[in-house]
Amino acid sequence: MSHNNQKKIAVINDFCGFGRCSIAVALPIISKMKVHCCPLPTSIFSNHTGFPSFYYEDFTSHMPNYIDEWKKLQLSFSGISTGFLGSVDQINIVTDFISNFKNKETIVVIDPVMGDYGKPYPTYTAEMCQGMKELVKYADIVTPNVTEACIVTDTAYRRDFTKNDIILLAKKISSIGPKKIVITGIPQKSYIGNLVYEEGKEPRIVKNRKVGTERSGTGDIFSAIIAADAVNGVPFVDSVEKASHFVKKCITRSIELDIPVTDGVCFEEVLDSLK
Repeated sequence: MSHNNQKKIAVINDFCGFGRCSIAVALPIISKMKVHCCPLPTSIFSNHTGFPSFYYEDFTSHMPNYIDEWKKLQLSFSGISTGFLGSVDQINIVTDFISNFKNKETIVVIDPVMGDYGKPYPTYTAEMCQGMKELVKYADIVTPNVTEACIVTDTAYRRDFTKNDIILLAKKISSIGPKKIVITGIPQKSYIGNLVYEEGKEPRIVKNRKVGTERSGTGDIFSAIIAADAVNGVPFVDSVEKASHFVKKCITRSIELDIPVTDGVCFEEVLDSLK
């Protein structure tokens, strides 16, 4: 009996019990879009690191045995989606996973979660940044913010990047391997823009009016929609527009319900609107 009669996406990320981020967000989003979400946890959190305290368990040592069971089941995946990776070992495990499970139909979506505001996250060493650059070569689609696009391309970060500068970043990433890139979170006065770059097509910026403040999980929602749409054959620019509008809708509803910023976005309230 085959276990591969439905589209599946392997989501490689941490699991967070409270705070609405990572796998806990991607699973319901991808499922709503009629794709079977298969989580591969990298670590387990009681709640995310934005809270004053949290319980944390590193899952790295368990990942190879977990993956071996999937090999026994002869699983194949329409998509593979990766998020935050916490060590060089995890990056190497994910690289091996892609090598073992990617076939000619599999779409690899990598969110190179490495930093923001011009700097890598404190946990990201130079070795890890180099490892992520290597991992990006395996991607069909990447979803970096401006800081991460700079790290991947060895470009000095500036606050005054023009549209042409951002397009050049996307072209540099594309030359590494990925043919579809969306560079997210580009500030444009009262708007937030996402640059959509697709090989052979005119780059364009999809923008939405800025609402509220940054919340955990919005990037995970965005990437989950991009991954599910990719395996469902939705045009890339349409997918970016959908993901951008849905994230804005989630933030707006969270503000209406006075949801604490630490608690992420109450996407459950608007999930029915996602197609």
